[in-house]
Amino acid sequence: MSIKFSKDHEWVNAADANGAVVGITVHAQDALGDVVFVDLPEIGKSFAQGDVAGVVESVKAAADVYMPVSGEIVEVNEALRDDPSLANSDPLAAGWFFKVKLSNPGELDALMDEAAYNAFAASA
Repeated sequence: MSIKFSKDHEWVNAADANGAVVGITVHAQDALGDVVFVDLPEIGKSFAQGDVAGVVESVKAAADVYMPVSGEIVEVNEALRDDPSLANSDPLAAGWFFKVKLSNPGELDALMDEAAYNAFAASA
């Protein structure tokens, strides 16, 4: 499965059988500027699609991180907590936020692929 994108500028990669990896997009980190703090969700907590699961703060603003899919948090990126700038330097890999065990994998179908997201972000 390829990476899918939400209208809230989160990405989700459901290729991992242990859970889908979630982070913020390149567009989101560009808009925020230098990320200085991330508030990650608690492991074991469940969220519905669209719920606020965390916060990312930059020198310019703070923004909520929304759940692109419903599920239970199974892992958080402690390296990101220690070095929030990973959200800027490598948002689609080392700067991931958390892993979620999907409770409704069908929600992935409603998210955008990369081409659709790039068009959406360009028009935002």
